[in-house]
Amino acid sequence: MISPSLNSLAESRDLSAYSSWKIGTPAGYFPLERIVEGAAFFKEQGFLVIENALTAPEIEEIREETARICRGERGMFGGLNPNDPSLSDDEIIKNYLCIHFPHKVSEIMLKYVAHQAFVKTLTQIIGPNVKCMQSMLFVKSAGKPGQAWHQDEIYIPTRDRSLTGGWIALDDANVENGCLWVIPGSQRRGVLYEQEWHGDSRFDCSLESRRFPYSNDDAVPVEVKAGSIVFFNGYLLHRSLPNYREAGYRRALVNHYMSAESYLPWFHQADKHIAITDARDILMVAGEDPYEWKGVVDLHRGHVRPDGQGGCGNLEYNKHLPEDDD
Repeated sequence: MISPSLNSLAESRDLSAYSSWKIGTPAGYFPLERIVEGAAFFKEQGFLVIENALTAPEIEEIREETARICRGERGMFGGLNPNDPSLSDDEIIKNYLCIHFPHKVSEIMLKYVAHQAFVKTLTQIIGPNVKCMQSMLFVKSAGKPGQAWHQDEIYIPTRDRSLTGGWIALDDANVENGCLWVIPGSQRRGVLYEQEWHGDSRFDCSLESRRFPYSNDDAVPVEVKAGSIVFFNGYLLHRSLPNYREAGYRRALVNHYMSAESYLPWFHQADKHIAITDARDILMVAGEDPYEWKGVVDLHRGHVRPDGQGGCGNLEYNKHLPEDDD
């Protein structure tokens, strides 16, 4: 097991975003106007940040919609608690860590799947034809756990290794409140690492990737301002730590995309060989669908990630940052 490390957090613990930055902006941060340069960085390092991708009104719209979803105003779905009008929005949303497929219950969330910043970036880093198969809405209030080292292609396999996450920061995300950490370049080997139970209360109940040829000292925090989008390859090793703040959130809307040319063998169809299994609950966001003749289906539904798959860490423990993380 790799010994956990918070790297630069040990040197700087102020609560501002970018507390790990020492001299200027780290590598990998680009305005949308420099996306061609950003795509070259992405190919080499497996991630990039598009800064100021969303405007302040757009961010506020998603935040407000998050509260409506958590209140059940966009319909009830699996794991959602009945609305209590006497509770504030803060009291409602802090009960949730992650809601899957918010674009299935909200027209506003659906709109952001094909936001221009996604389209312009994805057509550079994936190709001209891009489809989306999943969205996730993370709330991650104070004390909520992170997720241990993993690769998204473990969960959503593609035939061509084109899976790409697009992580919209709805709050400033930093080392204190549980930003993403990545191991730059770890996608290049094209290896999916086996997963095991981590037994670490800082992380949710998802398994952890193990036996990879990197250490935590190779990881860097991806601290971003609200409105930035972090893009990362499906083979890139990444994780997040708990929200160590005493109050507040680290909200994020995450969509997953891939090339439209590739089959999506996400769930095995009993009547098909796995090689030709192709999940068709998708949304096209750019270009043409080579398999349009197959049609699309509407199978997935919005649901709350249950405690057994996210949120099994101890709330009070997670609010206190360990002095020694070895």
